[in-house]
Amino acid sequence: MPITTATERDARVAPSSTAAALGLSEEQLQELGRELDAIGRRVADDLGQADVDYLRRVIRTQRGLEVASRGLLFLGWVPPVWALATVMLGTSKILDNMEIGHNVMHGQYDWTNDPALSSSNFDWDTACPADQWRHSHNFVHHTYTNIVGKDRDIGYGVLRMSPATPWSPAHLANPMIAALLALNFDLGVMLHDVEFERVMSGKRPWREAWVTLQAGLRKTGRLAAKDYVIWPLLTGPMFLSTLAANTVANLTRNVWAFTIIFCGHFPDGTHEFTIDECEDESRGHWYFRQLLGSANIEGGPLFHVMSGNLSHQIEHHLFPDLPARRYKEVVGEVRAVCERFGLPYNTGGLARQFGSVVRKIVRFSLPERGRAELTPPTANERAAERIAA
Repeated sequence: MPITTATERDARVAPSSTAAALGLSEEQLQELGRELDAIGRRVADDLGQADVDYLRRVIRTQRGLEVASRGLLFLGWVPPVWALATVMLGTSKILDNMEIGHNVMHGQYDWTNDPALSSSNFDWDTACPADQWRHSHNFVHHTYTNIVGKDRDIGYGVLRMSPATPWSPAHLANPMIAALLALNFDLGVMLHDVEFERVMSGKRPWREAWVTLQAGLRKTGRLAAKDYVIWPLLTGPMFLSTLAANTVANLTRNVWAFTIIFCGHFPDGTHEFTIDECEDESRGHWYFRQLLGSANIEGGPLFHVMSGNLSHQIEHHLFPDLPARRYKEVVGEVRAVCERFGLPYNTGGLARQFGSVVRKIVRFSLPERGRAELTPPTANERAAERIAA
């Protein structure tokens, strides 16, 4: 698996304002890049059959859970059976979305040359067409992570999540919009590449956006027909209980994905960057930006699998093309690198990280004075604001 080295992308520019505020010179950024390159290359060189076997076990488990849950729903009139089937179906959808779909479509298994594990062939059981997701996520988000004005994942075009976004009364609805986005996260991801805000501002032609929207709507329609018409009809008199199970499973998948994604990108202490300071950035600065713009969630082995190992969001942003199951192996090394260079390593439990995300959503729904009075900034937020200044 090829990994671009720090020297290959050394732009020899002055360190960014953020790096300078943390006391890092361009030479130190280059050394940071070389150290992280070495970690990524060592893992890439060690990839083999064990990684393929792991993913195939997860795929078998996911498919087994779905098949078993569909069978149990024929007995959906028995409440405990319905509950068990719904949990199994929701788990299946989460595995398909997080540990399988997200990671395969990232190209993490392209090195196998297996068509079934090819990022360009794979599609998932969620509304966003695979090619659109690969563009908005793999390219845009991972290239421009946390660059205000470039990374459209900051707020997903509907939430105010940054002080760089001017406040307006419409932002008072931030908490309500966030709740709706969580419940319909699959649709939010599908609509993301349409870029409605750019259409409204005249920066994107509607005819171009309409082509993107049509593809998303077609896939959404197919999946809706499957989950809300065909599967319920197949269970005959259990139509309504199967419909309810599918609805709950999809909502569970959506809320879980929203929670994991937002906890990896927006908790207290994550930092944003300007376009100017990232212009012609070196490989070392790209790594630096990933480190400061991401956060981890602590948990046990099952939690990491159910999160698609995006609980290791820092490592994912550093090495997005490496199989996610390998991230846990390098956590200690990455953290040690951060300590040597005096960089923060943002990690915490799910409750802590999600609590700070909710707090940020509320803070940025309010004008500056209201934020200061009702939700004073934390120590990490004050430090981030000093760096930005």
